Amino acid sequence: MTEPPLRHDYQRQGPRYDSSRGASSAVLAAVAGALRDAPGRAVLDVGGGTGNYAAALRSMGWAPIVLDASREMRAVALSKGLPVVAGEATGLPFPDSSFDAVTMISMLHQVNEWRRALAEARRVLRPSGCLAVATLTSDHVRSVAWVFDLFPSMRALSLRHRPSIQALCDEAGGSAVIPFWQDDLTDGSIAALCNFPEAILDPSKRRQTSFFERLERDHPEELEVGLGTLRSWLAAGRHPEAERTAARRELGDGCVIAWQRPP
Repeated sequence: MTEPPLRHDYQRQGPRYDSSRGASSAVLAAVAGALRDAPGRAVLDVGGGTGNYAAALRSMGWAPIVLDASREMRAVALSKGLPVVAGEATGLPFPDSSFDAVTMISMLHQVNEWRRALAEARRVLRPSGCLAVATLTSDHVRSVAWVFDLFPSMRALSLRHRPSIQALCDEAGGSAVIPFWQDDLTDGSIAALCNFPEAILDPSKRRQTSFFERLERDHPEELEVGLGTLRSWLAAGRHPEAERTAARRELGDGCVIAWQRPP
């Protein structure tokens, strides 16, 4: 059987995405830390969607450009006064050494050729330029993000397409790892939702993630079974997030892989 396209179609989500997918202060702090030694302020936000993180970076003095493949997402970013460019992470439409920094926030899992995407990000960096990749890795899927255990198809898909921390660091030698912990739902990603299991039962929150949109589209029966299990856990007083405390403390809810191009 052919696997459905990895990249999510944001045609429906684009106009409503901002209602629960803002810029997390925790993620933003980790990204900013990764970029602190950049030689200038020109930053490319690859897969930047509606521009929430780009807008936050702009407020910190950066000059961002949002690159995204989704017309609907770009339209929202454009409405915020952000420069936008249509394009793919695996073939950035820019010359070598174009930017002081590149960010890739919660998007690498939607790219089939993630190594090529990272190579492209490094290509467009100027000497001493900084790359920040904020992601949920396969390590987090196995050890922290308990929700994957309720939905076997998504666990299998994620373990195929989400690289490990080690694989990401090996791809860009000399990388640093910056964990982050999302203690609110400003950015209601699947990583953040794992800390608020009750919110997963809210359809308006679920549908803002590619994780649950894919389940609803491709595996509706599995979705209902998993949600039923979660309801029974919560009714019995079981809190799955509390069972992953040690792993979460070590790995974070996600992490930023930080890399700097040599001078």
